[in-house]
Amino acid sequence: MTRTELEKRLLAEQDLKYREFHTALLPGIDPKTFIGVRVPTLRKLAQEFSKNASPAEVEEFLQSLPHRYFEENQIHLFIVEKICDFETCLRQVESFLPYIDNWAVCDGKSPKALLKDTTRFESKALEWLKSDKAYTVRFGVNMLMAFFLDERFREEHLKRVATVDENRFEGADRYYVQMVVAWYFATALAKQWNVALPYIQKKKLSPWIHAKTIQKACESYRITAKEKALLRTYK
Repeated sequence: MTRTELEKRLLAEQDLKYREFHTALLPGIDPKTFIGVRVPTLRKLAQEFSKNASPAEVEEFLQSLPHRYFEENQIHLFIVEKICDFETCLRQVESFLPYIDNWAVCDGKSPKALLKDTTRFESKALEWLKSDKAYTVRFGVNMLMAFFLDERFREEHLKRVATVDENRFEGADRYYVQMVVAWYFATALAKQWNVALPYIQKKKLSPWIHAKTIQKACESYRITAKEKALLRTYK
């Protein structure tokens, strides 16, 4: 499968109703960049392209930035997250991060090869929090939330996420940075209650993120009724 064939397959899988629905979820993104292909199909096409295209064709696709379509961006990260070599995976992630401009491409990706060197992975995730690109910041928080809230957790992570400067961003970018920080802390309350709770008790988060964290935590099935009742006292 060549890159041209991949584009033809994407166009052949177009679902106009899904396109209309999805574009409404991503205000500010040019609707002309959406084809309208569902995520399971995109994952399948990414797998087929990786398997059937030559290594040179895959590399050419990964280097052809910026992509024309939203779906190509999704496929890009679906390919990258399956790379097995740590150095190659990290290089491809970092080269693509500046081109992410929406939450849908940013979220739900699991580049597990980066766990082959957790020290460097952690360092990079913390470095991404300081980026001037909103979705690089969001990706960094996502990585800490997905891979560093269990056995790899360190209390420093809470402090670093809490001090993300949301005011560097405006409009939708600011909102999606705020949302991921709230999401992170709500998940931290579920997994690391004792060390995360003081951030709520002492109101260490900005007012909007503080309120959203409590809301999301109270919506979570992983937080007990007793814990939810306590969180509500800190609204």
